[in-house]
Amino acid sequence: MIASILNQLPVEFPWKHSIQYFPTVDSTNTRAKLLAAQGAPQGTVLIAGHQSGGRGRMGRSFHSPEGMGIYLSVILRPNCPATDLMHLTCAAGVAMCNAVEAAAGFRPGIKWTNDLIWGKRKLGGILTELSLKSDGTADYAVVGIGINCCQQPDDFPEDIRSIAASLSMVSGKPVTPAKLAAAMVAQLQKMADTLFDGTWISRYEADCVTVGQEISIVRGDTVRHGTAVGVDTEGALLVRFPDGHEEAVASGEVSIRGMYGYV
Repeated sequence: MIASILNQLPVEFPWKHSIQYFPTVDSTNTRAKLLAAQGAPQGTVLIAGHQSGGRGRMGRSFHSPEGMGIYLSVILRPNCPATDLMHLTCAAGVAMCNAVEAAAGFRPGIKWTNDLIWGKRKLGGILTELSLKSDGTADYAVVGIGINCCQQPDDFPEDIRSIAASLSMVSGKPVTPAKLAAAMVAQLQKMADTLFDGTWISRYEADCVTVGQEISIVRGDTVRHGTAVGVDTEGALLVRFPDGHEEAVASGEVSIRGMYGYV
């Protein structure tokens, strides 16, 4: 697998010698954080064919079957205040839309803030984790991505079968994991080089299917309803509530009416 991935990257690709492939790991993010704490440099990429303990947001598990997807984490060292990285997950989302388009021939949407989707089905997700220095600057960031590549409907567990999809299901043709992995790494490297150039949020807003939708925001036991009207420069969701006021929502669980079983 690693040879197939490397063969699809340019000869002078700057991260080429920092890419590691594992047939199976517990979690690429967990492994990447350990390496980052030991000093691994920016551009260290861990790719797995299977995760035994894949993780998503809010402590959820991420289904990571062997040979069916790409599960990847990259270490970044942006050397900036953590507050300057509020848009990192958004930038990674756009980068992964670019990668899917290159590998599978279609552009997915993004459900705010970190799900890659097609229609009402989830193709993959992003988990960004930061480690801070004592002065509040970022020591490192780990961006983890899992994307369903080869599954057919019966390959998904029954409890997610109605809301999950793969690139092969959407495109109607085989999508090789190595091709997808190479496209993901290439787009992440481009993202790292241009993270602060101001272009990522406008592209994210265009890709974000949450904008314009009726939504529910869940924080603990509190549920509020409103309409998503945009995304601000830090990646927060701009929401208009029934009384007419607008807020920037940067945390909480956001559900879109008609998606993932929310009615």
